[in-house]
Amino acid sequence: MPLSRRKSLALIGGGAILAAAVPYGGFLATRTPTKALEPWAKAGTYDDPRMRALSYALLAPNPHNRQPWQAGLIADDGLAIYRDKSRNLPVTDPFDRQLTIGMGCFLQLMEMAAAEEGIGVETELFPHGDDGPVAQCRFVPQAASPNPLFAQVMLRRSHKEAFEDRRVTAPEATPLRTHARLFLDGENRDAIRRIAHDAWMAEVETPAAWKESIDLLRIGKAEINANPDGIDVSGSFVESLALFGLVTREAALDINNPNARAPIEDTAQAIRGAPAYALIVTPGNTRFDQIEAGRNWLRLNLAATGAGLALRPVSQALQEYPEVRSYYDEIHARFAPNGETVQMLGLVGYGTRTPRTPRWPIENRMRNA
Repeated sequence: MPLSRRKSLALIGGGAILAAAVPYGGFLATRTPTKALEPWAKAGTYDDPRMRALSYALLAPNPHNRQPWQAGLIADDGLAIYRDKSRNLPVTDPFDRQLTIGMGCFLQLMEMAAAEEGIGVETELFPHGDDGPVAQCRFVPQAASPNPLFAQVMLRRSHKEAFEDRRVTAPEATPLRTHARLFLDGENRDAIRRIAHDAWMAEVETPAAWKESIDLLRIGKAEINANPDGIDVSGSFVESLALFGLVTREAALDINNPNARAPIEDTAQAIRGAPAYALIVTPGNTRFDQIEAGRNWLRLNLAATGAGLALRPVSQALQEYPEVRSYYDEIHARFAPNGETVQMLGLVGYGTRTPRTPRWPIENRMRNA
């Protein structure tokens, strides 16, 4: 991912991202991981309507880009959707809550893609409990209408940079309010800002959590093309640094390394400088609540894109491992005092659209294709 040249390493968003910067044109001309980006170009090109819908669904946002979904075709009109548990995040997502939210994003986008062709999807969640498929689905022709949000699918990104110094006004935020609670100013916004920032710094200083992200780095074009999940780090400049041993997983693990320290502060500054914040809150914390949170996050992301806004997830204050428990307790005491669960926290503002994120081809995620 190309970033501003002043950064030699970056650690961004819901996890640690090591990145090096190059001029945008040079990145595109020399070190673009083209193979890893092919699924974006192939979306919607399959003969089977289920495969067409799945080829869009795999573009959904998901934690650490783990792409935990798998699908199996059933007869002529059915699908079973599974969560690949080999892609778990045992430190930062010990109860698989965030990964289940990612599955909700996937299901929502699959259903939207099918609806573009008038196909409704009858979805039964967790038909065999938590040990079976996440969903069993049946595609029903002439049973749905297109969702206007689908127009933003190919433009949607999870933002990975700081935001412009520009406030988000209430009218500008209106399209987002259907999907999340928005905080544009005032005491509550400032509280979210402080909690999110402090939780980020706590994760930085938690070795096991930090290592979980660093282990998912894919450094350079060859690594990304070979394994297009996790946290991609690419560009001619970063690969030049890697040749000299300056960009390595080992170096990224050392949070006192000057090349790591500066981007840690970049992320902290992005959190502090966000003009607005979004929370997705559910009545409880069942798997069904988590799926619904993912559906809302996907819709929120698309609505933000359509409104010309950028959305960046920051997960640390919502995670359930001991080192961030105080932030989890504080944000819930303030924003979910009646037993609700804050499932997602996002920064909202204006910023340049970031590049597309690598994806596995849908064939790789099928159980019986």
